[in-house]
Amino acid sequence: MNSFGRLFRVTIFGESHGHSTGIVIDGCPAGIPLESSDLEKDLSRRRSGSAGTTPRKEKDQPLIASGLYNGRTTGSPISIFFRNRDVRSSDYEKFRDIPRPGHADFTASLKWKGFSDLRGGGHFSGRITNGLVAAGVIAKKIISPASVTAVLKEAGGISDIDAAVQKAIEENDSIGGIIECTGKNIPPGLGEPFFDSVESVISHIVFSIPAVKAIEFGAGFKSAKMKGSGHNDPIMTPDGKTSTNNAGGINGGITNGNDLVFRIAVKPASSIPLAQETINVKTGKLTSLETGGRHDLCIALRVPVIAEAATAIALADLFLINRGINNSLKD
Repeated sequence: MNSFGRLFRVTIFGESHGHSTGIVIDGCPAGIPLESSDLEKDLSRRRSGSAGTTPRKEKDQPLIASGLYNGRTTGSPISIFFRNRDVRSSDYEKFRDIPRPGHADFTASLKWKGFSDLRGGGHFSGRITNGLVAAGVIAKKIISPASVTAVLKEAGGISDIDAAVQKAIEENDSIGGIIECTGKNIPPGLGEPFFDSVESVISHIVFSIPAVKAIEFGAGFKSAKMKGSGHNDPIMTPDGKTSTNNAGGINGGITNGNDLVFRIAVKPASSIPLAQETINVKTGKLTSLETGGRHDLCIALRVPVIAEAATAIALADLFLINRGINNSLKD
């Protein structure tokens, strides 16, 4: 549903044009230093403002309403709120009868019998990922000195990001992108086969990021064209360091001490300025739809920090699970 994690558990809430969005974080250890200002750096990376992003301006000033006392986490649930202020809900009134291709308008209306909030994408909007980013900041503190970084490797099929965005602006169309995420100093032994393998847990939360359509670890899809002699990573040291990293730092669903490496594909935004053909569910006739409103032409520009947060949340949960299992074992 709207919660993720077993020990480090996050519950996301809100709609794009509702009163607020946010997240509740349960299972965070007590005593971790935390201030609202700690969230600013990553939240600023998620904001719009650069070429190819939405003109919508939200300050995303976090309100930490619980779980914090004297600058330290208390061990009780941490709730973080973000007010929605720069909304134009009238832009979305027609989409209940004329759903946007590629969006959740049609499926949400069917699933919730017309009661879903479609304004700005409602609960399906990338807007609510600000809560994931906030939780990711806390998760990064838990997993330190391990770290996670993500970069946009290509957009619109090319590595020149600026050129790709400029072309999208000129063509009045949207583009997707490929993001690579790398985890450093990840200890070996994280992951619980079968269903809580590292790949399974990370993929689960990464696919909750709107517009993510594919994921691959290490050599990924290229491995299907390789031979075992080329794909196997020779182990070079007693601590498990390998000369190659086709496995992406994971063997048998468990981290092996090498860098965690995976890539995700972000689709082009569904809301585009160009006219598209779709159905009018009220009349049953095809019609031409111009979306209007304010939308990103390249969502992928803002996804790296969200991918980092999602990965850190997954790893924090695996760290705490592993700690519990190890602490319960007797010599």
